[in-house]
Amino acid sequence: MFIALLIAAASTLTSTTRSDVIIPGVTPTTIHLGQACALKGPAAGLGQGMQAGLTACFTKVNSTGGIAGRKIELETVNDSYEPEACTAATKMLIEKSNAYALIGEVGTPTSKVAVPICTEAQVPFIGAFTGAELLRTPHNKWVVNVRASYFQETEALAKALVDVKGAKKFACFYQNDAFGQAGLEGIEKALERRGMKLVSKGQFERNTVAIATGLADVAAGAPDAVLMVGPYKPVAAFVKAARANTALQASQLCTISFVGTMDLVKELGPSAEGVVVSQVVPFPWDTSVPVVKQYHEDMKAAGLEAQIHFTSLEGYLSGRFFCEAFARVQGEPTRDALIETIQKSGAFDLGGFKLQFGAEDNQGSDAVYLTQLKGGKVEPLP
Repeated sequence: MFIALLIAAASTLTSTTRSDVIIPGVTPTTIHLGQACALKGPAAGLGQGMQAGLTACFTKVNSTGGIAGRKIELETVNDSYEPEACTAATKMLIEKSNAYALIGEVGTPTSKVAVPICTEAQVPFIGAFTGAELLRTPHNKWVVNVRASYFQETEALAKALVDVKGAKKFACFYQNDAFGQAGLEGIEKALERRGMKLVSKGQFERNTVAIATGLADVAAGAPDAVLMVGPYKPVAAFVKAARANTALQASQLCTISFVGTMDLVKELGPSAEGVVVSQVVPFPWDTSVPVVKQYHEDMKAAGLEAQIHFTSLEGYLSGRFFCEAFARVQGEPTRDALIETIQKSGAFDLGGFKLQFGAEDNQGSDAVYLTQLKGGKVEPLP
């Protein structure tokens, strides 16, 4: 069904484009996309997952002729989840590789440096694996978010743990950078709406698992709930240490989607039991959702079945969205035309996962799903 829709939508694009128009990253037979993300280091699983999902999507589209005869090329460059490396990778992808758009980038501190570069070059920055507000406010037409925001994730966690479960003393353990600050601000705002404040908070440095000081700071508040804002390795280190800490043994631990859920499960083993994780994509094993069923088929066809999980599904959905948006462009598929098409089209139904954009709304989905780690697996929370 997805491919049929692409073929139908692309018929207009095919009949109205001119071969003499030069569009960066686009030829009559190819569309070149760039991705800077962590393929090495403590956040490598996140970049590898996003890359896998995008690859599965584009492999499927290319196997059926591409979009209006154009096959998609994805060039992925490692930035190790470090802003300096991301800056270099972003400039290289735009200036040397001539990428039409950047897609599926990973992280807030990295996106923080990549977005200004893309904005100046007028290159679309699509489907980043981050829910930070800096990609949403103030509005930037060159940034297109597929997922819900961290503010929405932290609100969902507060609703579940405070409103429903009755948590009275909330703490936050967070990465000491733009990402950590985004999560911290999110939970502070959610608690403020409930007349509450954090009882304690602690930090750790990006790309480290040095959590001892931060854990001690969090434990000082004797919280009954702790939001952990970080990727899977430092979060796993915190969880293991918390299980052995008298002040934290009974605390409900929770984290947001960026953690990389299945990587966290692998890192923690039995210690994962009970951790609540907010998600921004449907449950990856619920094949009753049409797009999830197609995702499974395409991941298997691409030889990526072992990487079926939340992160790769997000990459796949970002890829699906790009393909449908590009296919809807009428006339020359310039970068400006792509952005205008997204804004004017508004609604995209990827097969049970719906997106809605507008002239001043660059975030497609507001959906947040809660899950819990049990018995070495992930289960949806009702």
